Amino acid sequence: MRPDGGGAAGEAPRILVVDDEADITALVAYHLAKEGYRVTTAGTGADALRAAREERPDLVVLDLMLPGHSGYEVLTELRRREETRDIGVLLLTARKEEPDRIKGLTLGADDYLAKPFSPKELVLRVGAILRRLAAPAVAGGNRLTAGPIALDRAAHRVKVLDQEVELTATEFKLLERLIERRDRVQSRTQLLESVWQAQPDIQTRTVDMHVQRLRAKLGAAGDWIETVRAVGYRFREPAALRSAPSAVRQPNSRRRRT
Repeated sequence: MRPDGGGAAGEAPRILVVDDEADITALVAYHLAKEGYRVTTAGTGADALRAAREERPDLVVLDLMLPGHSGYEVLTELRRREETRDIGVLLLTARKEEPDRIKGLTLGADDYLAKPFSPKELVLRVGAILRRLAAPAVAGGNRLTAGPIALDRAAHRVKVLDQEVELTATEFKLLERLIERRDRVQSRTQLLESVWQAQPDIQTRTVDMHVQRLRAKLGAAGDWIETVRAVGYRFREPAALRSAPSAVRQPNSRRRRT
């Protein structure tokens, strides 16, 4: 059976496993190959970056503690380069402290898994990331417009006041979900299930870090993503605009609400 998401038509997704511990690498590769994925491995950060550029995997399972280049450095380089920017990344880490996990998410990881880990959970998380990255555009129109933000599903492009903003696949999906459900509060649990397609577990901080990074990239338009204390987030017109005189807000009245 072909795993969900990724890969060319008729091909299973390709996964690059990066870890300097041979037993961990073998364990991860075995369980992923058993599920039908095409698996390659690397033992150093330099080898991982080379393989990512040459093989273009759909997802990288990346250990943080690597010789030479750390996993953080590898992740940063993957997100910096155009040809590897949209590759899914699942971090493996023996570091259980929250700051270490938050750093990985801030740098652009899609998810993380702490060592020691359950092979079954590893496979489930890999599948969830791949499904999210490969999700097709929603039927009924490829363009969403809300306030200063224009989101084009077909082109996978976001513009703020006609200026293009570069987002990762996860950030794009998160923004899309918030705009689709405009003016409705979305709990962290709901966002985890709809964007990350996985049960929330203890990963609610994942949502917060991705929202923080998304707001920073959107600039002033990030104010449209409202924090609802102790619940989650809502996409709606900022309070300052809602309270402005109607004459001032008139240009916005013609925008299609989604």
